[in-house]
Amino acid sequence: MDIILLERIEKLGTIGDVVTVKDGYARNFLLPNKKALRANEGNKKVFEANRERLEKENVERRGEAEKAGEKVDGAEIVLIRASSNSGQLYGSVTVRDIAEKLAEQDLTVDRKQIILGAPIKTIGMFDVRVRLHPEVDVTVKANVARSDDEAELQTQGIDVMAAMFEEEQAEKKGFTEEVDPSLEPGEIPADMLEEGAEAAASDEAPADEAASEGETEA
Repeated sequence: MDIILLERIEKLGTIGDVVTVKDGYARNFLLPNKKALRANEGNKKVFEANRERLEKENVERRGEAEKAGEKVDGAEIVLIRASSNSGQLYGSVTVRDIAEKLAEQDLTVDRKQIILGAPIKTIGMFDVRVRLHPEVDVTVKANVARSDDEAELQTQGIDVMAAMFEEEQAEKKGFTEEVDPSLEPGEIPADMLEEGAEAAASDEAPADEAASEGETEA
């Protein structure tokens, strides 16, 4: 379907551009949200008659968004969540969670303005894009951790997930015997053979002593 854009749409164009999009995208999103008009002769005339007003209103809205963005850009929110030892969350962090945390800092952002792509499902620091206007994007940081202490470490730039992995590997290594790389598969280390021989000798000693005593009595 051919449409006339009423605002800038990422990867499509800006106000007044006539572009072709899939029918479903136009009918389900662009047209009902008044982001575009069908590109027929009647709508083209209507748009041209109102172009100056639309462009002026867009500039005003962009200015307001830029001003609001100064407060929102770079904000950090902390979300405490339970997770497995591997850092996988029991649940996920959604746009609603992010909007609510921003609101706690008196930063009003509509959920529709938060561009997350997919819910956050692991511990870590995440850059979340917020689109305050078609031409104004800002970034907030979502600090997802299991505790306030972990969140503080992540704020300092410490990779908690990597630290967890290293700790887990260290624990595993503590329960693993070191292998002599010079040995052939299945070969017993010499020190173990010596220990085995000494143990065998000590086991045989009482038997030899008993035999000697028997001969003396006879």
